Amino acid sequence: RPLLFCDDADIETAASQLRRPTRTLPSLFTTQYAQAKLWMSWGVEPQAMIGHSMGEYTAACLSGLFSLRDALGIVALRGRLFEKVDPGAMLSVELDAADLEPLLGGRLSLAAVNAPGLSLASGPIDAIDALQRELEGRDVQCRRVHIDVAAHSSMLDPILPAFRQHFTSVRFGEPQIPFVSNLSGAWADPGEVATADYWVRHLREPVRFADGARLLLGDPNRALLEVGPGRTLATLARLNDAARPSHT
Repeated sequence: RPLLFCDDADIETAASQLRRPTRTLPSLFTTQYAQAKLWMSWGVEPQAMIGHSMGEYTAACLSGLFSLRDALGIVALRGRLFEKVDPGAMLSVELDAADLEPLLGGRLSLAAVNAPGLSLASGPIDAIDALQRELEGRDVQCRRVHIDVAAHSSMLDPILPAFRQHFTSVRFGEPQIPFVSNLSGAWADPGEVATADYWVRHLREPVRFADGARLLLGDPNRALLEVGPGRTLATLARLNDAARPSHT
């Protein structure tokens, strides 16, 4: 059997390649999709789904809104377009969105509301650096997100027309499994999500994950299962003010 030996340089090269959006996003999507299909093959069928940013593409695909081919095409395009925008940064901040927004100024955007007291800022690197220094001076906990793109910020505005144009070739289906919208934090409306405008806004506007998780956690007997290479969303769900001991 062939063996592959990798030294530290090889591993670092591979890791740097995986940080590129054209590699990261398809890898993330395929891992999520494969894990979900594996659970479903074992008889674990979701009653509802929620994603976080790109994860909503996976949820939409599993629901039947996108074919697998179309979903992969959208994810691949997102990766290519992300590599065309100027480098940016994102900062996770332990503040409610209402407290963070006044500190963003004109160059930064609110990218996500992840949990009570946990929000995400996005924008140019120098502006994120300045925000981080200001927050640290106020003893507000914050940390950089390992991404070189300012997702859900005005830095994406130049690529939005190309992203919108791609949806002219996408054939929308009828969702068979309900999923929660990142845009509203409410149940996705089948008519709304079957439009290019929804997905362009989804790419640009904040992720309302905390609201969406709160909606799902309204059922005290809900069991939440994270699919994908990590446990970030399970952690955010536990931090939600609607989480109860009865939730699994």
